[in-house]
Formats: sequence, structure tokens, C-alpha cells
Amino acid sequence: MRIPILSINGSDSTGASGIGADIQTIAALGGYAVTAVTCAEGYALPSDVVLKQVEKSIASLHPKAIKVGLVADRETVRLLRGEVIACRRIVVAPGIFDADGRQMVSDDVVEAIGRYLVPEALLLMLRCKDAAQMLGMTISTDDDMLEAARRLHEMGAEWVLLRGGQHTKGRLTALLSQSPLPAPPLGECLNHAEQGSFGGYRALPQRGSGEGAFFTSYNVDGWQRHGVAAALSAAITTRLGMGDDVPTAVRNAHDFIHSQVVYAKPDDEKNRRSIDIYNSFVSLVAGHYPSAHDVAFYADRLCITARYLSQVTDRVVGKPPKQIIADYIMSEARTYLSTTRLSIQEVADRLGFSSQALFCKFFKTQEKTSPSEYRSK
Repeated sequence: MRIPILSINGSDSTGASGIGADIQTIAALGGYAVTAVTCAEGYALPSDVVLKQVEKSIASLHPKAIKVGLVADRETVRLLRGEVIACRRIVVAPGIFDADGRQMVSDDVVEAIGRYLVPEALLLMLRCKDAAQMLGMTISTDDDMLEAARRLHEMGAEWVLLRGGQHTKGRLTALLSQSPLPAPPLGECLNHAEQGSFGGYRALPQRGSGEGAFFTSYNVDGWQRHGVAAALSAAITTRLGMGDDVPTAVRNAHDFIHSQVVYAKPDDEKNRRSIDIYNSFVSLVAGHYPSAHDVAFYADRLCITARYLSQVTDRVVGKPPKQIIADYIMSEARTYLSTTRLSIQEVADRLGFSSQALFCKFFKTQEKTSPSEYRSK
């Protein structure tokens, strides 16, 4: 039997976001989507209608995890707390602003979310702009993100995931932070500086015990596409319901969204086979690029020839597979060089090059400058 996951969210008629996207994501990860609609086309449903949906879902199916998304009515927010608190795995992802920067809920609803739902959150997931609105502060540096997370923990959230920091040009920054409350040490769960990328984000060194873990990505457009935030929170909730701890759920959800949404190409009937192969190829590259730079490795994993893979990538994105692999490695290389103190040799080692000289030659071919010159800019 599939694990029931409850999504309490608004309806987007396009299905690209809101409860429709949650259903698709939960099902794709193997969960059973249970739903309660809070609003439709900007109209907030009466609180008693929302509560009846939630009560019925919880009483009949006992969801293993609950996502609370867009709730546009203050009284509904207040009453929801009494319904969801029995669940241990609550993800609060209110989506105060949409991907285009429009505020979706009034200030009094934001205040109610902070008062009634944040204290019940196992994980509170906010864009930096959402957190700034909730806390009445400006978030424009890494230190601001840490301060925001500290305040959100003081409000009661056990874990905080802040996303969408754009204070470094051309790069997105995320922060996963754990409350000082007794729990498994963050460092034991988040050793991604050794384990590799975090669903397209590169883990940065922790800034101190208990301060949280920063992650960065150059794929600014991909992670800010409409519906990505909603799909990510639904994926995290599903993984929590399946038994993951918070860092593992976030990592697994990021990996899923990274391959299925962020870098994925839109499906269509004519090119479905090629698009499926391309998306699988990109997902493999994300997982194996430190140890496999050759096209043959990925073609073999996909059970096709290297020549056919080349035809597929040319048809879908107009690039040979070798260049797609190189682009991914370069994205990781730029992040290491601009955000860490690793030596050039250490960067080369982490990216799977047998020598510093080979890495420098590769980098200069792609970037038209050396790694050391790039770092010094």
C-alpha cells in the first residue's frame, strides 16, 4: 500500500503549481496524494470547508506527512493548527510570494502563519523574500540568512530551509538550518562537501558548529521556474513520510526535482522518446560526473550507443553529449573556485581529473582563462 501524504494547498488551474503539482509529485515519488484545497483562482474557500477536508483526510487515511502550502485566510490558518499538530512530520511552505514576486497572501495571514503554523513545523521552507516579509528584515547576505534562520527557529521551527538567495551575482544560495534543540548533529547528516552535489546545488563548507549548511547553484533560471518551489516542498514532504530524516529528505527531493523539473525538457508526443532519454542522461551526469567524463559510460547506462545518444542530445538541445558533460563539470568547477578555498589540485581531484594539468587544460578550453585567473577576478 502506498504511503498517504496530505497536501493542504491552493489550486492552480494550469496544474503547474499548487495542489495539482503536489499530486503529480507525490505520485511520481510513490506516495498516495491526499488533498485539501484552500483556495482557487485567488478566492479563499471558507474555513469550515477547508477544515472538513482536512478532518476527513486525517481521520480516514492517517497521512504520514503533511504539507501546508498556500492558505489565504487568517482564520483558516488558526484553525488548521489544531488539525495538523497530531502529525509529527509537518512541512510548512506557505509561498508568500509567487515566482514573479507577487505577494499571494495579506500581511495578517503572514502574521498568523508565523504565530500558529511555524511552531508546529518540522521543516519550514521559505524563499528569502518570504522570510524577509515574515520577519520584517532585509536578507541580502549569507549572514542575513543565518540571522533569519535563527529568528525562525526562535519562533518554533525545528528545521529551516531558506532558498533563492541572490546576493551573489549569477548564483542562487540556499541554507538548511537545524534548531539548537536536541537532534542528530547537522554535520553527521550533511557531509555533502564530500558526497557531491545537492540536487544541482554545490555544498559549501559549514561556517561553524550549529550554524547550518549553505548550498549554491548557478542554475538561476531553472530553480526559479514557476512551480519548482511547490514541487520541491511536496517532494520533501513525501520523502519525510517515507521515513527519511530531514537532511536526507531534502537531498533526495532536490535530486528528484533537479532531474525531473529543473533541467528537464518539456514533454511532447512527437519527441517523447528523445526527451525521456535526454532527461535520464542529465540525471546520470548529475550523479556520476566526478568519476565519469566519457560519453560511452552514459550511453552504456542508458542501453544505447554513443552515436544514438549524440543524435538525441542534438535533437533536444542542439549540443553533443560531450559538451553537456563538460558544461556540468564547468558549473561545478566555477562554484568550487569562487566559493571555496580548495587548491586547484583539490578542485581537480573532486571533479575527477587525474592531474591538475589536465583540469587546467580542460578549464582553459571551456572558459578561455585559467582556473587561477578565474578565481582572481
